[in-house]
Amino acid sequence: MKRVHQRLLDWYETDGRHALPWRNTRNMYHIYLSEIMLQQTQVNRVRDEYYPQFLEKFPSLEALAKAPQEKVLGAWSGLGYYSRARNLHKTAQLVQTELPKTEKELLLLPGIGRYTASAICSFGHEQTIPVVDTNIARVIKRYFALLEPKEKLVWEKATTFVNAQAPRAHNLALMDLGSLVCLPKNPKCSECPLEVVCLGKEEPELYTQRKKTIYESLDLFYGICIKDGKIALELSKEKMYKDMLVLPRVEPLEDDFLTVFKHSYTKYRLQVHLYRLEEVDENFTWQALQTLEDAPISSLTKKALMCLDLS
Repeated sequence: MKRVHQRLLDWYETDGRHALPWRNTRNMYHIYLSEIMLQQTQVNRVRDEYYPQFLEKFPSLEALAKAPQEKVLGAWSGLGYYSRARNLHKTAQLVQTELPKTEKELLLLPGIGRYTASAICSFGHEQTIPVVDTNIARVIKRYFALLEPKEKLVWEKATTFVNAQAPRAHNLALMDLGSLVCLPKNPKCSECPLEVVCLGKEEPELYTQRKKTIYESLDLFYGICIKDGKIALELSKEKMYKDMLVLPRVEPLEDDFLTVFKHSYTKYRLQVHLYRLEEVDENFTWQALQTLEDAPISSLTKKALMCLDLS
């Protein structure tokens, strides 16, 4: 096991993603923020856009706690899965200045599950605990040849595999190995430092088969009403975009059709139809077009405005 651990660490030293900014800090808030943002979001988008911009606006947990929710959602606009931002804000308000240091305490906070809690403890405090995200789970399943295992077994195997001498580097190495080498399809087994002892190397895809996702198609209809450089928006109460500003819903219209575009949200494949509106009722918020960049608008709304060149 020591030789396997060393091979993994040697690979990470030369091929790991050391330049990621959240790997070059011990600021727990920065590490926590990165883990929340990286859920369901590509690394490049987080690194190049949202992570630095968010930290510029909310440089500390205390600053985040004091900010109004609409400002936080505005900074999150376009990143999707907005419950992440709401829970991030709630957690900041609960802890104020410092996150707990134990997995058990972290699990009591909004939006922090087992993976996020373990990642904070491992990457921030170098605690000897496993971290299992999608990429690491794939490595573990193949390495131990686990055929359709329950999540509990994957965590148990990851626990037995942790390098107690270098737990942080070990977990980061596994994460990068899954992301760069042990790919879902066509894994690069010849480049893997674990190939010699990997039990699933002969049929790697057998141990990571997933049920095909069934998507639901929906048609949505929204109106665009602009007057005096302002656009009519409403505060959404629906689960999809709760507390975000969205375009007003309309019934399918024969006249005033503007455009249609496609949008994806979790298991839904949406066909979004846009229409011109002359009037809206008084319940709507009028948002200046020049302030939309910082407004808490949904990713769907942002795409609609881009289609019409209004963003």
